Amino acid sequence: MSAPQFDNSYTALPARFFARTAPAGSPDPQLLALNRPLAERLGLDPDWLSGAGGVAMLSGNALPEGAASIAQAYAGHQFGNLVPQLGDGRALMIGEIVAPDGKRFDLQLKGSGPTPFSRQGDGLAWLGPVLREYLDSEFMAAMGVPTTRALAAVATGGLVQRETVLPGGILTRVAASHIRVGTFEYFALRGDNEALRALTDHVITRHYPDAQSPLQLLEKVVAAQARLIAQWMALGFIHGVMNTDNMAISGETIDYGPAAFMDAYHPDMVFSSIDRRGRYAWSQQPQVAVWNLAQFASCLIPLMGQDEEKAVEEATRAVHSFPHIYQAEWQGRFAAKIGLSPSPQAFDLVSRLLDLMAAGQADFTRSFAGLADGRARDEFLDRAAFDAWEADWQAADPDAGLMAAANPVRIPRNHRIEEAIQAAVAGDLAPFQRLEAALTHPFEARPEWDDLSRAPLADERVLRTFCGT
Repeated sequence: MSAPQFDNSYTALPARFFARTAPAGSPDPQLLALNRPLAERLGLDPDWLSGAGGVAMLSGNALPEGAASIAQAYAGHQFGNLVPQLGDGRALMIGEIVAPDGKRFDLQLKGSGPTPFSRQGDGLAWLGPVLREYLDSEFMAAMGVPTTRALAAVATGGLVQRETVLPGGILTRVAASHIRVGTFEYFALRGDNEALRALTDHVITRHYPDAQSPLQLLEKVVAAQARLIAQWMALGFIHGVMNTDNMAISGETIDYGPAAFMDAYHPDMVFSSIDRRGRYAWSQQPQVAVWNLAQFASCLIPLMGQDEEKAVEEATRAVHSFPHIYQAEWQGRFAAKIGLSPSPQAFDLVSRLLDLMAAGQADFTRSFAGLADGRARDEFLDRAAFDAWEADWQAADPDAGLMAAANPVRIPRNHRIEEAIQAAVAGDLAPFQRLEAALTHPFEARPEWDDLSRAPLADERVLRTFCGT
């Protein structure tokens, strides 16, 4: 058994990029979940991770030789309001590893205690958000959506004070990197062009080696985000807190926080308890992504040559490429959900179906998944309207195989996650483990998992989700 071999590149950047700090540690850690397939994918030893040394690392009690133990600096626009300094307030990057295929990943402890960026917070997490992010991110990975991953969940044995006293937890998160739009904003706000150039070079080397300039980096990040948001939309996923500090330059989904998946479809659906005006509603996510990318573009302007007017024009053109890339991706994914190739006819059928779903609050996932087996009709209140749509759809000759590959039979439904969390808090991990197994096989229809595909009853609905900070 062997500890991780770290190969840290971020700490080679100037010291102002991060703060070296140690995790607070856990009084009585218990390993609740270990993602053995992910560990093996990363070239880590699952047996070591589940042993004394691994649990010590995953709980922040003792980090192996070569660990970085840093909190990264970044700024961010939170709900449109600029905060010049945020940073990792309850997370520590413990190091970078290079997987057997040569890809580089960060390992981060989330909920490991205060850092210099905690802003008087305790830097801790309670167990609920840890388990929620674990399940959500692993489902997204199983669906092929670029995302951070969950390597492990630990109960710290300590207590966290929120509205009430709650059990503490730590998530070990894996990411291509934790560099955000807000990381660039941090240095742009300070007029630190030297740091901006170093950060740009680092990101190009790490994520976009084909980019030959800051402009090409911008173009590639715009394209990655356009494809990512289209994938979110096709799953009914609502991030809930799309601040610029929660947009990863790598194009991965990051910082799930109050994230949720829609049950009943409504384009303006919001779950996040802090999104009181619907800024980050499902339907608003593409527009918010463009807004965030515009902030990223503005950070790169000083690096794009001495002709500022030309640089602004080029950056604006790059950001404005988002709608074209996004629409192509969106139409392809939604066309596949009804078993068709992208075409004006497919787009019309999708639009009509979404209108019918919104009018009757049909379940998003079950409506699409039910098209393949004839059960979709049951999701609609206006059966006659659905029948008329279905006749036109059948005339288009849909491909059942295409639908089956595009539509999961189950998603991480809020009420099921809440059930698993409450059981885990009471000491019963079986519901969490069962849900994890089902969500990491989202296309498999098994009788023993049928109940996990059911939409919530009226008294089971969870309409508000929380960050957990």
